[in-house]
Amino acid sequence: MGAWPTRCSSPANPARRRVLQLLTGGGADGGASLAESWSRVPRWDPGPVDLTVDPITLTAALVDVPSVSGDEEKLADAVEAGLRAHPHLEVVRDGQAVLARTNLGRSSRVLLAGHLDTVPIADNLPSRREGDLLYGCGTTDMKAGDAVFLHLAATLAEPRHDLTLVFYDCEEVEAVRNGLGRIERNHRDWLEADLAILGEPTDGEVEAGCQGTLRVEVRTTGRRAHSARSWLGDNAIHHAGEILRRLEAYEPRRVDIDGCEYREGLQAVKVQGGVAGNVVPDECVVTVNFRFAPDRGTEQAEQHVREVLAGFDVTLTDLSAGALPGLSQQAAQQFLQATGTTARAKYGWTDVSRFAALGIPALNYGPGNPNLAHTRDEHVDTTAITRCTEVLTAFLA
Repeated sequence: MGAWPTRCSSPANPARRRVLQLLTGGGADGGASLAESWSRVPRWDPGPVDLTVDPITLTAALVDVPSVSGDEEKLADAVEAGLRAHPHLEVVRDGQAVLARTNLGRSSRVLLAGHLDTVPIADNLPSRREGDLLYGCGTTDMKAGDAVFLHLAATLAEPRHDLTLVFYDCEEVEAVRNGLGRIERNHRDWLEADLAILGEPTDGEVEAGCQGTLRVEVRTTGRRAHSARSWLGDNAIHHAGEILRRLEAYEPRRVDIDGCEYREGLQAVKVQGGVAGNVVPDECVVTVNFRFAPDRGTEQAEQHVREVLAGFDVTLTDLSAGALPGLSQQAAQQFLQATGTTARAKYGWTDVSRFAALGIPALNYGPGNPNLAHTRDEHVDTTAITRCTEVLTAFLA
């Protein structure tokens, strides 16, 4: 899908008129006739984005450039050009990731990070505005957060902290493709900071740290037989009943860390078994997901799951560490003071874990509602975009 699908509303629409002016560099009257300008907008090359405009308008402009995971190039091009227009920023491009930073000699540095990619489009482009709500793929997760960070990068030429901005690719797919991992390998010095803020959707709340996640496959075996002569076989699916009973009886921990309560969970998320409608199955696999509090290391988490499922064949298939909230750090406390709120635990895993592994306190903070992420009617409340911009400006300016 191109950046400006043919089903876009016409340029007579005021919102489209403003976005067109942003992308073509036109003034209030757009220079040439608006219809002529509209016809000249390249479908696959939106050009530089004016980062100084209102973050709400900027969010719409970012959303209207499709950037499904693995296809972020055109949006990365536009973001890079927009950042390079501001001489107070040093800018580096790495694949489909764009990095920028100030070098003002401040005593502290704050890193603002956001991913450029979205999940696949669900007939929810281009963006549309209904009152205070802006609809479109990526509005919540997380182009609204990106827009806030980009606006701050462009407009805060003299921040109280030095700033690093990291806009990266492939967050919504498998971890091995995540652009942050590549940046860590290629530009490790760019990830040095006293505090990292990830613009994941948090509904304008501060969510500290994140849970770790682990998946295992638990396998039971038996002996095949014709189901009409079941006594000659040994049903592997029936053996899985003990696995499910243990999971059902499991009592998860609640852990308080820096005033944030993390709730663990151990759940069966998939069951595979069966050969045919008339065969006693000889194998069954139960996939189990453990969401663990960040006070557990990865080895501890794996050991705990193996203890719960002792006696069964357990194979580890996925493991990502959690991240401690790090709220005792001075920079984190200053940010909390700027928001006027208290932090809550982040349920789920985010890339704050990568920063925590580097010894950097990391928080999740963004304008989107996480419950709307990846949905067909994904949208963001524009008042939340304004509020997040004001909070971060107060903290950084």
